[in-house]
Amino acid sequence: LPDLVIVDGGKGQLGMAVRELQALGLHDLPVVGLAKQHEEVFVPGREQSIRIPHDRGALKLLQRIRDEAHRFANGYNALLYRRRMKESLLDDCPGVSPNKKRLLLEKFGSVARIRKASATDIAKLPGISEKSAMAILDFLNRDG
Repeated sequence: LPDLVIVDGGKGQLGMAVRELQALGLHDLPVVGLAKQHEEVFVPGREQSIRIPHDRGALKLLQRIRDEAHRFANGYNALLYRRRMKESLLDDCPGVSPNKKRLLLEKFGSVARIRKASATDIAKLPGISEKSAMAILDFLNRDG
């Protein structure tokens, strides 16, 4: 187990994290929250936040840990996005080239959102006619 859990957020996020950790039986795990706006540190059971001077190494360490967590999460989300772009039901859709697939997913974000779009909206994309848009919708909606 970690020596310390650092939550990205203030009192609300810290409270939710503490409840979840307790639900998992992790009652004695130290937890703090780091709120970005004023760089305040929140500790469970303490009403007031702790303000660490901006020139202190402790605050800089907490900020670097938080920023690294953001970098990691953003990188992971980018990986998921790239995978979603590569692997899709659209791969099996007749007449949908890799370029059209990319345009569709960039515009609508997911196959589920493409299914909900109108043929007119889909046909607004370059290289997709109204007839092609209807064929795409028919293909995506044929099995639900």
